[in-house]
Amino acid sequence: MSLVYPPRSPVENRLLSALTSEFKAHLLPNLERVELPFKEVLYQATNPIDYVYFPNHGVVSLVTILEDSTAAEVAVVGNEGMVGLPIFLGVETSLHEAIVQVPGEAMRMKTDVFKNLVKPDSPLHALLLRYTNTLMLQLSQSTACISHHSVEERCCRWLLMTCDRVHSDQFPITHDFLAKMLAVRRASVTVVAGMLQKAGLIRYSRGQMTILDHQGLEAVSCECYRRVKEEEDRLEADCSQ
Repeated sequence: MSLVYPPRSPVENRLLSALTSEFKAHLLPNLERVELPFKEVLYQATNPIDYVYFPNHGVVSLVTILEDSTAAEVAVVGNEGMVGLPIFLGVETSLHEAIVQVPGEAMRMKTDVFKNLVKPDSPLHALLLRYTNTLMLQLSQSTACISHHSVEERCCRWLLMTCDRVHSDQFPITHDFLAKMLAVRRASVTVVAGMLQKAGLIRYSRGQMTILDHQGLEAVSCECYRRVKEEEDRLEADCSQ
């Protein structure tokens, strides 16, 4: 279970940070800071979503679970976004499971409170519309990526997207978890990681991934990383205005 702390400043979620001081003061009493432990499930597919989360640190995967229990990641959320977007869109459940892939912390709010506060004329509503477009692009690009790109390209894309969200070249990850996110065999991830390490692009040891050559990794990655990154950069520019 997540540990709950009193809210603290500054809020490091970029959507919340982009709000006016007046509106943030309106929201803050309704937010609580919680830890995001590794593999914590924030909500399950088809179950009611009780909270929405604005990550300050860490990364959350949106995962599709098939009938045979096979899982595949379709999108990732860091401090650029919100977990629980179906609530904003007027839906009480999601077909995806939200699971913490890199531990961190978030600001969370009860869904009924969120719906009452985020009205169409609120500043956060406008930002979330923009973020919805960005996440939809990531979802559609992920579908194309799974269908048309190699495990090596997809692995590089995943590492780069995670690096962007943790704002660090080093983060914890296991081969088992990465294989589940990419919907491939663990042996395939081990082979790819070995190739990338031999090429001097990454270093992996005892569950810690270190990206040594960001540009080199991007060169091996498919174009999906670049397309999503460009849209996320536009969103960040909007938030900073």
